[in-house]
Amino acid sequence: MQLSQFLDFDAIRVDLAAGNKRQLLNQLAQIAAARLSLDPSLIADAIADRERLGSTGFGGGVAFPHGKLAELDRVYALVVRLAAPIDYKAIDGAPVDLVFLLLSPPDAGAEHLKALAAVSRLMRHAGIVEKLRGARSRDAMAAVLMGAEERDAA
Repeated sequence: MQLSQFLDFDAIRVDLAAGNKRQLLNQLAQIAAARLSLDPSLIADAIADRERLGSTGFGGGVAFPHGKLAELDRVYALVVRLAAPIDYKAIDGAPVDLVFLLLSPPDAGAEHLKALAAVSRLMRHAGIVEKLRGARSRDAMAAVLMGAEERDAA
C-alpha cells in the first residue's frame, strides 16, 4: 500500500504544540475529525482504547497512534511534527516528535496492517526521519514523504 493512498497531505502539521501525550491525542482527534466530518470524541476514544493495550511509540522519536472507527469507509492517516518532543512512553523510552495517526474501518484489517507497514518502512530510514524533522513547512514535509514513496516504488 502506498502512502498517497491513505495519507491526508493537507492535514500535515508542522510544529504542533502539545504538552503531553493526552493533549497530543486530543489534538490529533480534533484535526482528523475536522477533515473527516466526524465527532472528535469518537476518534479520541478509538485511539485511547488502542493506547490502553500498549504504547504505540515506535521508537526513535516516532509514534503511530491508531484506531478503528465504524464511521469510516477507508483507511485515513495524517502526520504531525511536534514543536517539542513529549514523553510518549515509547518502546525505547525516547521522547516523541513525529506522529502518524492512522484510522481504519473495523473490517479493513489487511489494509490497516499494510498502511502501518508502509509508514513503519519509511520511519526505519534515518535519512527520511531527519528530513521530516528538518522540514519547515507542510509542503516540505509532503515533499519528503512523496519523494520517499517514489524512491520505494522504483
